[in-house]
Amino acid sequence: MRRPALPHWAGTLAVKVAVFITVMCCGLAAMLGVLVHVSVTDQTVGQARRLALSRLSDATRAYAAGDSLLPGAGVDPPGLPTALRELAVGGDRGTMVSLHRGRPTMWAAGPADRHRALAVEVDYYQQSRTIAGLDRSILWSSGLAIGATLLVGAVAVTRVTRRLRTTATVARRISAGDLDARVDDPRTKDRSRPQDEVAAVAAALDTMAASLQGKLLSEQRFTADVAHELRTPLTGLHAAAELLPAGRPTELVRDRVAALRTLTEDLLEISRLDTGREKLDLDTEELGALASRVVRGSGTDTEVIVVRDVQVETDRRRLERVLGNLVANAHKHGRGPVSLTVDGPVVSVRDHGDGYPDYLVEHGPQRFRTEGGAKGHGLGLTIAAGQAEVLGARLEFANAVGGGAVATLTLPQRSPSVVPDGSM
Repeated sequence: MRRPALPHWAGTLAVKVAVFITVMCCGLAAMLGVLVHVSVTDQTVGQARRLALSRLSDATRAYAAGDSLLPGAGVDPPGLPTALRELAVGGDRGTMVSLHRGRPTMWAAGPADRHRALAVEVDYYQQSRTIAGLDRSILWSSGLAIGATLLVGAVAVTRVTRRLRTTATVARRISAGDLDARVDDPRTKDRSRPQDEVAAVAAALDTMAASLQGKLLSEQRFTADVAHELRTPLTGLHAAAELLPAGRPTELVRDRVAALRTLTEDLLEISRLDTGREKLDLDTEELGALASRVVRGSGTDTEVIVVRDVQVETDRRRLERVLGNLVANAHKHGRGPVSLTVDGPVVSVRDHGDGYPDYLVEHGPQRFRTEGGAKGHGLGLTIAAGQAEVLGARLEFANAVGGGAVATLTLPQRSPSVVPDGSM
């Protein structure tokens, strides 16, 4: 059997604590109320019963002596409960509360002559009002106690949940790449204040963020330093390769030198992207024309399909870099035909190869990771994803239903406008 779906707010800690406090308070109030009610009722009924039995004893002595009975006493008086009369006729004495003339009455009855019952009545109205008033007081006091407890509990829980929400917000900022984010809980800085569990979590998160930031900065510095230091010897190596005599060995050397230079420039670009300090140079561009220029510049056999052209405000150089890397990757790791489709602010590049690896579809590109014997260093898509992030665009990788890989770039529409037909 499927569990009923609860609203989103029902899963919050504040609601759970409020429900718990309410249930506990109601249970405690009910238990105490029942105990007080039973105790007071037993005491009140006991007093009324002893009074009725005492009057019954006096009436019995007067009846045996032949004296006149006191008011409220009589033989088989009207209103005497049937069960109590049968008990008295059977030779026993007993008491019972019943409604007589519209008022609560305590009856006491005992045996008389000729199968009759001698009974006395005692007004029970005041005692009944006392018990009813006590019950109302218990209900009101229980309600006030529950309300006050909920109010105090809500204030206390709200303070805790507010700190937890702050910690969760900082954690999400860190996961999004903002390693400068910190919780900065005052309790973690002032050791004289009591350190609760929330403060411990906040301190652990801040420590983790600081550690991650330090390691990332060290990695960035190392990558930038390595790439920068490689530039000078690679420039000399490139110059020396150009002086070699023509031949197959020279071609291999020049090819490897070019590959090293490309790798070095890619590493420098990734290092700059990792810093998160890249600035945009925005300008208005016709997306269809820009895509056509990228394809022409790539020198590849790529079909450009413009379904709906738009003007976008973007950084032309960075956008060309993203699209160029996607087209180059499609030809390098996929199979033709390769197409680039512009549909409004959405640009997709598709090939008809074996598709993207599972890790790339699920987690995105990872530098220096390739599969299936592919050539390269896995930096092209990494750079494309980094530049797309700088542009504020969303780059998604998927495998087409009919086979092949599809990379979809969705550009932000800062100042969108549709290009009229025939403008290209």
